Amino acid sequence: MRFDILTVHPELLESPFNYSIIKRAVEKGIAEIGILNIRDFSKDKHKKTDDYAFGGGAGMVMTIQPIADAVEHLLEQRNYDEIIYLTPDGIQFNQGIANNLSTKRNLMLICGHYKGIDQRIRDKYVSMEISIGDYVLTGGELAAAVVVDSVVRIIPGAISDETSALSDSFQDNLLSAPVYSRPSEFKGMKVPEILLSGNTAAIEKWRMEESLRRTKERRPDLL
Repeated sequence: MRFDILTVHPELLESPFNYSIIKRAVEKGIAEIGILNIRDFSKDKHKKTDDYAFGGGAGMVMTIQPIADAVEHLLEQRNYDEIIYLTPDGIQFNQGIANNLSTKRNLMLICGHYKGIDQRIRDKYVSMEISIGDYVLTGGELAAAVVVDSVVRIIPGAISDETSALSDSFQDNLLSAPVYSRPSEFKGMKVPEILLSGNTAAIEKWRMEESLRRTKERRPDLL
């Protein structure tokens, strides 16, 4: 699976993709991640990618020419299942969307800045607009990293134990049950006895009950 990310700050994406599961997935050939600097396509002599908004008002707008040329450059190389713009007014990202995107072959992600990108880019090229939450970030790079991370980790082979990803929170519209590890007792705090019993059926029943309880308490909207 390939991700191509358009950004004016490629350095912001270096660290998130150079560690842990994402790095291993790339090394295995499970995922490819390309990062394209929008400034490289600017025809302005100072490589500007922003300008004042028509109609006035505070804030700058990312101009159409560099983004359009960058998108066209990628479209000449391959077809994309989705061209995604990361924006606060997009659809709320969730596990279901991540699952769906993990079945695709090629994704392009556009990172905005300032007051956003020229609307004509959204009208002509963008097929999906995603928000990772009801708040505003400095730019779309962190949001793009979140989307790539959540998608890559559920691609078969990215995680050595694939059942681990299937039991994550939100996979079945439930939050995960509490988890514990060694030692079984620490400073008077004990692991629930059921988890030490070796009774697989009873343990799974306990986990489901705890998952339901936690979801009801914290996210009843999921039930």
